[in-house]
Amino acid sequence: MDNTILGIDVGGTNTKGAIVDLTTGTRVTEKIKIPTPVGATPEGVTQVAKEILSTLGYSGDRIGLGFPSIIRNGVCCSNSNISHKWIGMNLNDHFTNAFGIPTHCLNDADAAGVAESHYGNAHNVMGTVILLTIGTGIGSALFYDGKLVPNTEFGRLHFEHGILERYASNKVRKDLNLNMDEWASRLNEVLLYIEFIFSPNLIVLGGGISKQLESYQHILKTDTKIIPADFRNNAGIVGAAKFASQYRK
Repeated sequence: MDNTILGIDVGGTNTKGAIVDLTTGTRVTEKIKIPTPVGATPEGVTQVAKEILSTLGYSGDRIGLGFPSIIRNGVCCSNSNISHKWIGMNLNDHFTNAFGIPTHCLNDADAAGVAESHYGNAHNVMGTVILLTIGTGIGSALFYDGKLVPNTEFGRLHFEHGILERYASNKVRKDLNLNMDEWASRLNEVLLYIEFIFSPNLIVLGGGISKQLESYQHILKTDTKIIPADFRNNAGIVGAAKFASQYRK
């Protein structure tokens, strides 16, 4: 039996896809990256996703797709970086009809978390594990004994007269021209807040800035162990493919 599945990661800037070996969590094809059309409408995103499918020549029996929204029972429930036209749409049905292949969708940060939990630095970690993806905003994935608790959206928690991601995202660092120590102090406040609420066994930091963790880890004063994500740009693709593998065709 072929143990590969196509994973697609829909982002506000780019949409990416590759065929993934589920045994190792590695790509077995090149990664196709296409700019997500301005406005991220259903028509535009679907066309780009179909182009990825066609370019890779995928003919498997399932597809996994990470999508930037809260997804409840397959239905899109939020639209922070995508068109409002997605709201209320059953994403599983929509993409299954578009591709002609059963497609299973999950939140994009949850997809990144699935990659870490099954193949990466959070593999076999029991108890509560939290992944934070730090970029334009702050995405999150929550696991307990390796099982995903979907749609957590910790970046939207109220904090300092606003929300977490407007206090300590990488975009905030750039917009306010903060040096690494100044930004890391803000991040430390956020991590202490999350630690107080959830008492996690492990926190995994993802997103591009996680590559530089060694340069600011001395600022982080949590009791919880903090480690960088193993999967970075491929996390959403790998996690989406793994997520789809649990379903029968």
